[in-house]
Amino acid sequence: MDVPRVLDGGLSNQLAAAGHDLSDRLWSARLLRDDPSAIVAAHRAYYEAGADIATTASYQASFLGFGDDTPALLQLSVRLARQASYQADVDRRLFVAASVGPYGAVLADGSEYRGRYGLTVRELVDFHRPRIEILAAASPDFLALETIPDIDEAEALLAVIAGSGIPAWLSFSISGSSTRAGQPLASAFELVRDVPEILAVGINCCDPLDATAAVPLAAAASGKPVVVYPNSGEGWDAVARSWDGRRTFDPSVVRTWLRDGATLVGGCCQLGPEDIAAIAREARPT
Repeated sequence: MDVPRVLDGGLSNQLAAAGHDLSDRLWSARLLRDDPSAIVAAHRAYYEAGADIATTASYQASFLGFGDDTPALLQLSVRLARQASYQADVDRRLFVAASVGPYGAVLADGSEYRGRYGLTVRELVDFHRPRIEILAAASPDFLALETIPDIDEAEALLAVIAGSGIPAWLSFSISGSSTRAGQPLASAFELVRDVPEILAVGINCCDPLDATAAVPLAAAASGKPVVVYPNSGEGWDAVARSWDGRRTFDPSVVRTWLRDGATLVGGCCQLGPEDIAAIAREARPT
């Protein structure tokens, strides 16, 4: 992409703000089955706030959670985002990215923030391939391979999309200067250097300060444009299942991201439509 594109914010916090209970293991993916209109409304809110790209509600959707209903619900996630793009009252081109979350997300036990599941790369390929193929068949504009905690899972995802011709971004969940599994970020970002399907590499679902420091490293190590969409800075209490602490995200940092090589910018957990509107103003100054 030769111009900055704005991603949406946290789908779960937008759904929660609308009064939906997301406390079960399926998280926001549950509403694919129970209340798809709520997902359309959330996507539309982000489009109208300034997002160019909506990420589908498929992050935590898998055969482990939905069984035989999985193919239909994965494809529905793309259709709902596309429907929202048609309904949104905006005059710019809008896009849909099909979310592919990590294996750990479907376990709903925090594994997505640790990685190192005890599975081989081949086993991770076998897990990811069916749902990526289903999502790809629904014709999204991009695949969002997101919140990936370690290099093994990244290798599996890159193996699945190799030769597909489907544009994708790969974003790691990080802590400081390492993946969540403790591997050097430079080694993680280097994986995509010769993968033509990857249009951007970067970071998401992490502290804003860590994300900002990682942007120039991602650009240098990968030779690719960078995608960056951190959390608000608050911390997740897995026992209480709630967010605490203070917000540290400042939308003015978007200018630094763009200067350092980012072309896809947005927000993740606890960043909502107002935040995306602020990000859009920084990315598309008038």
